[in-house]
Amino acid sequence: MSAHRPKRPITLIAAAAALSVAASAALAQDKTFELKLSHWVPPTHPLQKAMEEWGASIEKASNGTIKSKVFPSQQLGKAFDHYDMARDGIADLTYVNPGYQPGRFPIISAGELPFLVGDAKGGIRAIDAWYRKYAPSEMKDVKYCFSFILDPLTWHSSKKKIVVPADIKGMKVRPSQATVAAWVTLLGGTNVQASATEVRDVMEKGVAEAVTFPWGSVPLLGVDKVTKYHMDAPLHTVTFQWLMSPRTYAAMSAAQKKVIDDHCTTEWAGKFADPWA
Repeated sequence: MSAHRPKRPITLIAAAAALSVAASAALAQDKTFELKLSHWVPPTHPLQKAMEEWGASIEKASNGTIKSKVFPSQQLGKAFDHYDMARDGIADLTYVNPGYQPGRFPIISAGELPFLVGDAKGGIRAIDAWYRKYAPSEMKDVKYCFSFILDPLTWHSSKKKIVVPADIKGMKVRPSQATVAAWVTLLGGTNVQASATEVRDVMEKGVAEAVTFPWGSVPLLGVDKVTKYHMDAPLHTVTFQWLMSPRTYAAMSAAQKKVIDDHCTTEWAGKFADPWA
C-alpha cells in the first residue's frame, strides 16, 4: 500500500505563488510616479542619503512604478513652509520641524520637553510609536509617514558662557523649537527666528549670540566657526516628521499605497534617522 501524501501544503504554496504573481502584475500595470522629496539641509547632511535609500527601497518594492528625486537646501521652499508644501502638493514628501510653527502642533510639542530623551536611537522609536495615535487628528492635512528625533541638544554661545538659567537674561538666542523659545522669553532673553541652516549666518552677524544645537550638527552646519562656549549637557531634543502629500497618496493604486505604508513605519523611522541620530 502506498503512503498517502497530503496535498494541502502544495496547494498553499501554489496559491501563495499565484498571489505573488498577481501582485507583481498589478504593480506592473500601475502608472509611474516620480516623487519629489524635499528637505532644507545641505546635500552633505546624512538625511540626504537616508532619503535616497528610502526612495530606492520604495522603487524596488513597487517594481519601478514609484521613483523619487531628492531636493535639498530649500530648493522647493523655505524650511518653515514644509508642512504646507506637503499639504498643498508642492512636494510629494517633506521633512518637517513642527517647532518652527509655535502653537500649531501642540501634541507633538510634548516631545520637546527637557530631559525627556537621553538617547536618540531609542527615543526615535518611542516618539513615533506614541505619536501615531495623534497624528491623524493633529496633522490631518497630510499623509503621516513617521516621526523621528535627533540626539539631545545643548547650549552653544559666542560671547559668554551659559552655565545657569540666569545667564540667558539679555541674550539674543536662536531657539531650536517653540519650547526653548518659551524658556528664553521666561528667562529674559530675546528670540531670533532662523532655520538650522541659517544659524551660522545669524551668529556671524551678531543677530544671535547663542543657540541650542546637537553636537553632531555643530561642525556639519559650520556653527563651530561662530561659537566659543559650549555646555556639555543633554537638555532636550527636537521632533521631526516625514510627511506625504495626501493627493499623491490618493492617486496611487492599492498596491502602491501598500508599498508606501510599508515604508511609513516605526521601523523605517529608525532606519531613516540612525545615520544622523
